[in-house]
Amino acid sequence: MMKRLFVFGLGYSASRIAARFADQSWEVISTGENGTLSFDDEGNVLLALADASHILSSVPPGGDGSDPVVERYGAGLAGKWLGYLSSTGVYGDTGGAWIDEGAPVGSGRRVSRSDCDIQWLKLGALVFRLPGIYGPGQSALDRVRQGKAQRIDLPGQVFSRVHVDDIASAVFAARNAPGGAYNIADDFPASQNAVIEEACRLLGLAPPELTSLEESQLSPMARGFYAENRRVANGKAKRVLGWRPQYPTYREGLPACLD
Repeated sequence: MMKRLFVFGLGYSASRIAARFADQSWEVISTGENGTLSFDDEGNVLLALADASHILSSVPPGGDGSDPVVERYGAGLAGKWLGYLSSTGVYGDTGGAWIDEGAPVGSGRRVSRSDCDIQWLKLGALVFRLPGIYGPGQSALDRVRQGKAQRIDLPGQVFSRVHVDDIASAVFAARNAPGGAYNIADDFPASQNAVIEEACRLLGLAPPELTSLEESQLSPMARGFYAENRRVANGKAKRVLGWRPQYPTYREGLPACLD
């Protein structure tokens, strides 16, 4: 029997996940700008859902905070393997402390994401909580090349991150796994400044001068990114899924983006 994955929202990460499954002889059907179906093509979407064994959603919350996939196609999700790409932003600020999947959610700036995260968990889904995502075409290397990289003077500020191909390998490793939340992050939380400095070193460029948060003229969204400080533990994904990141730190991941 043909193995079939249905993907709602074929964006940057989901495209890499779809390619990983397709490389293992899975048929992949998807919605999104680069997908095979329109999200609004309800008849064909429901037919494709009926034939799929695995369903993955990377669709963000709607403007009212609800989940567009569950709202419209919830009836077609029953009895399927379900995956949902969420965010470690659901944990809020921990002051730089380590957090795992047992930490409370809903206290941070991603309230709508937390609500959808919980909704998918109630459906029995595997909820993949992702930190800062980077990879080819979307990394510190690109920001440095474009002159958009900044080093902001915030001592003690750290972030977790994950290479997009490690997300793909984690989701594939979870194709037969039980539902629940899984943090998919690399092994080495680090400051954004350290990543920018490494990107500059790889490109043979001088790093930008340090600036204060007030002087940085960041967008409100970017300032919100710096308002939270946490280290994300990935032990559950390693233990339950047997997953290991190919790029355990940015020092391995950034050179791969150059390739």
